Amino acid sequence: MDHVVSVACGSCGTVAQDGSKFCEQCGAPLTAPVAVAVPPPAPSTRSCRACGGTIAADGYCQDCGTPAATERDHWSEAPSASLGGVCDRGIRHEKNEDAMALGLAGDAPVLVVCDGVSSVPDSDIASLAAARAARDVLVQGISVPSGDTTRVAAWSALLVRAADAANNAIATAVGDLAERHDPPSCTFVAAVVDGPNVVAGWLGDSRVYWLPDAGDPIQLSSDDSGANELMALGLSRAKAEASAQAHAITRWLGADAPDIVPRTAPTVAQGPGWVLVCSDGLWNYCSEASAVAELVRTSQEVAGPAPEKIAAELVRWANEQGGADNITAALHRIEVVHGTATVDTVHS
Repeated sequence: MDHVVSVACGSCGTVAQDGSKFCEQCGAPLTAPVAVAVPPPAPSTRSCRACGGTIAADGYCQDCGTPAATERDHWSEAPSASLGGVCDRGIRHEKNEDAMALGLAGDAPVLVVCDGVSSVPDSDIASLAAARAARDVLVQGISVPSGDTTRVAAWSALLVRAADAANNAIATAVGDLAERHDPPSCTFVAAVVDGPNVVAGWLGDSRVYWLPDAGDPIQLSSDDSGANELMALGLSRAKAEASAQAHAITRWLGADAPDIVPRTAPTVAQGPGWVLVCSDGLWNYCSEASAVAELVRTSQEVAGPAPEKIAAELVRWANEQGGADNITAALHRIEVVHGTATVDTVHS
């Protein structure tokens, strides 16, 4: 039990206010301060994510030994009323190797998601460093004046720079990679929303969707994966994404990446809708753009209009489906469309 030094009445024991010369209770004169016992605050307890038991002081469940959840296991970001996201460990993975970083380039929302390659140690470090470095480049924005038809091309070029910065950040975060046979790596996907223009850039199989309130939803990104190669050969989406090679990515960030220049693609929003940037922990359970649009709509009905609340509902839903992978969902709401400048620019 801790003690604090205070003035107590020698006659009745009442603790006096600072500066008092006489006891307020009995009127006796106060003399020297005495130590007054103060009970410590009740210790806070944490529940085990695996069995519901109590987490001990060493950070492990005293019943089953599972380590306690960390901030990295689940977090949300909401830089503005129209922009928010959630990143979650899922159910079956021991750690969260997904990462997201959201921000604003002036009035332009920036959404970045990176998914660490789970078979390689330290990919959780790689993904977080990459996402934040890319975000930091993109929020600096572009110098092209509003209304200029080259703005989309400028954003596409900045997405290429952002991927390069993300790749450099991985090397800095994980240290010397020269001796590592399998260096840490991650996917990369980002979207910038500039007025009606949505510009996406990616490496790997994390995705960007444009989900309008009216009209056809589309997947802006095109997976760099075994599944996409199988679909190019004529296999149906369902069969390709269920194949053993489905999640073998063909492009990524990291020291062993054969090519770190992202492909980019723009679209123009003709009306209100949602931009969704997500990892495969979400789209594994809901891949087709039309199905994703319906899932976001029903999630909004449950959670309300706030993007981070909808993202949390998407994560909850994915965990309910099995939570076999880490899950990240980031959303921006386009409500009112201003301006029409666009250039169709795609980097291979």
